[in-house]
Amino acid sequence: MSKVLLVHGIAQQYRGPESLRAACAPALCDGVALAGGRLEVADVAVAFYGDLFRPAGSRGLDVPDYDVTDLADPLERDLLRTWWYEAARTERGVEDSSSGTRGRTPQWVQRALHALSGSVFFGGLAERVLIGNLKQTHAYFADAGIRKRIQRRVLAAMTAETRVIVGHSLGSVVAYEALCAMPGLGVSTFVTLGSPLGVPKLIFDRLLPRPKEGRGRWPTGIRRWTNVADDGDIVALTKALAPLFGPEVRDVLVHNGAKAHDVRPYLTAKQTGLAVLQGLVGDGP
Repeated sequence: MSKVLLVHGIAQQYRGPESLRAACAPALCDGVALAGGRLEVADVAVAFYGDLFRPAGSRGLDVPDYDVTDLADPLERDLLRTWWYEAARTERGVEDSSSGTRGRTPQWVQRALHALSGSVFFGGLAERVLIGNLKQTHAYFADAGIRKRIQRRVLAAMTAETRVIVGHSLGSVVAYEALCAMPGLGVSTFVTLGSPLGVPKLIFDRLLPRPKEGRGRWPTGIRRWTNVADDGDIVALTKALAPLFGPEVRDVLVHNGAKAHDVRPYLTAKQTGLAVLQGLVGDGP
């Protein structure tokens, strides 16, 4: 039975729980080893929900042939705008976005997609893939059915042995909401990697349970919460979660190299390994 549960982010619709675990579990074991501990691959499980976003079978493209006209929802456009601003701030080669959203909607959206598809952060992703990623995030918050099914996947993957939950990207939002919805599960440690939990209005204000007076709820039963972010991670726009969820959150910055948001360098980081190790051995408050 696993002691650590990983909850993945978007764009995993063509993988499965075991193939994802094969890629991620050894990386986390490396991170724990760098922190001076030991974690076995068998002690790591993955809560998988990527298949819920997999398109129905067809002879077409793996990702629907989205174009600029498909980004009509305000959440999708606002998230795109936020990514563009942050990419322009952190990357010299990305077109300045300071006046990019003042024109007609299709025009600035096209400029934003073009700028991001050429950024180092997004690694040359095709525009239709970028749009698909935006739509997965939107679907989680807008489609109550999808949200419930994803939550059930996470809760079903938890066992009596689970002590630590590690959530990456949107997976940190999924894991947070699951922990809040089902207290008393025996999980003592929460680790968030590249988390968008603190992004105002777009993510933070849409959480369940709803934040009150600018403060998100602390998940019942959690003794430790470590939030790990790379300064160049565009998705983790708000690097510090302590001001939003309480001073007990330990915010830590790491450097992931060229792939600032990739889950594997996050998992191999000594800081991540230490947070997981503390949850397993139970030392300290």
